[in-house]
Amino acid sequence: MPLLDIENLTVEFQTSSGLFRAVDGVSLGCDKGEILSIVGESGSGKSVSMLAVMGLLPWTAKITADRMSFDGKDLRQISSRQRRKIVGKDMAMIFQEPMSSLNPCFTVGFQLGETLRVHMGLNRQQRRDRSIELLQLVGIPAPEERLSVYPHQLSGGMSQRVMIAMALACNPKLLIADEPTTALDVTIQAQILDLLARLQQEQGMALVLITHDMGVVAETAERVQVQYAGQKVEEQPVKNLFRDPHHPYTAALLSALPERAIVGQRLPSIAGVVPGQHDRPTGCLFAPRCSFATAECDRGVKRQGPELGLALCNYPLKDGKPLGHPSLVVPAGGLA
Repeated sequence: MPLLDIENLTVEFQTSSGLFRAVDGVSLGCDKGEILSIVGESGSGKSVSMLAVMGLLPWTAKITADRMSFDGKDLRQISSRQRRKIVGKDMAMIFQEPMSSLNPCFTVGFQLGETLRVHMGLNRQQRRDRSIELLQLVGIPAPEERLSVYPHQLSGGMSQRVMIAMALACNPKLLIADEPTTALDVTIQAQILDLLARLQQEQGMALVLITHDMGVVAETAERVQVQYAGQKVEEQPVKNLFRDPHHPYTAALLSALPERAIVGQRLPSIAGVVPGQHDRPTGCLFAPRCSFATAECDRGVKRQGPELGLALCNYPLKDGKPLGHPSLVVPAGGLA
């Protein structure tokens, strides 16, 4: 059984103009010691999916799932008190904006120590010793001095390292990193990713990496799940996905990578926009932007098997060609 096991997760928000579905039937699993990446553009439901798992969505969110378990515990059935014992200890999250995730009113040492006091019951000296150890672990120089500084006195990269230290404080079994390199310099981004990969190996924890950067996926993850408009559209091992993507959206994302650019040609883009609350198609959500879409796609869409990356597509790609597409069907009596 996977450490994190989610099946058919749906998250909806009641708005003044009606019900908005941010996550639409997403399933995922992450094993112990595995690095899973969830990739997709802004608004694809990546962060909301994991915030639902953490229990950090507002009360206005309506969350349903056929299964939502962590380490054998059913997260749908446990109380808020029981969830608080898990979140921050066995399951931790690094948030997207380090500068706004730390409390500006308290020192770094206090915020690290509070995590250790609540979840591990350490006394003051033990909390101080463990906090220094954690800051050393994430590569912060002069850790004893950093305990007394406030978040506004830290750079973005240092703030992110403090957030990582807080997440690792109780040796979690699962670490969720939500866009951990957002708003950081390129050199700092590489350092943070290397740090996460190293700590994941040393601690033996599972890591769910949320990102929109396919380069980050290629460098860090073992398996990748692609989301679009709140739905999972494909899931494959990273090497397989880069070699042979099966969903047209995934293929379009990869073709837009600068590393795949052809000299003298413009990078391709995906025409159209992601469907919103009031313009969601009745069938395939990617159909209005897909060059392979047919009338069949407007009526509905089917999930393919594991051999085709669980692609949510009527005409999944194989070696770049849409399987079963009318344009590839040879008419009766035609040339083979």
